[in-house]
Amino acid sequence: MPRVERFLERFIFTSRWLLAPFYVGLVLAIGLLLVKFVKEFFMLLPVVVSGSGGDVMVGVLTLVDVALVANLLLIIVFAGYENFVSKINTGGSEDRPDWMGHVSFSDLKIKVIGSIVAISGIELLKAFVNVDAYTTEQLSWKVGLHLTFVVSGVLFAVMDRLSTKHH
Repeated sequence: MPRVERFLERFIFTSRWLLAPFYVGLVLAIGLLLVKFVKEFFMLLPVVVSGSGGDVMVGVLTLVDVALVANLLLIIVFAGYENFVSKINTGGSEDRPDWMGHVSFSDLKIKVIGSIVAISGIELLKAFVNVDAYTTEQLSWKVGLHLTFVVSGVLFAVMDRLSTKHH
């Protein structure tokens, strides 16, 4: 029986590598976001020359939005891979982010919800800058969703704080 147990445990432990393709896919998604960013940037150039200040601000906020999503994906890739698959060996590179290797699953949840709140806030700001393009109902939904994300983030942080006090 111990041989079967060792095999089963080794099999289960090795199965963590099934997550690696997910992280590779997320890295490729960052590449897609780069394409989106470049496209939005070049669409913004004529707006800067001939558009209104509000249109320029919405365009810049769109660029910030795409960059925040890319940052979020990178955090998920690094932290998720290191927490669930294997440590990333950067060969002592000075460019290794300080937080790499120190982000627990709990920290990752807080970073993800914080990023979602920031992205939602940017979307809300874009809507307020371009308020004429939205109905009152659409703006109400955007505000309601943003507040839901904010409250969820606060509740995640409170639960995290309470769980660390008990440990």
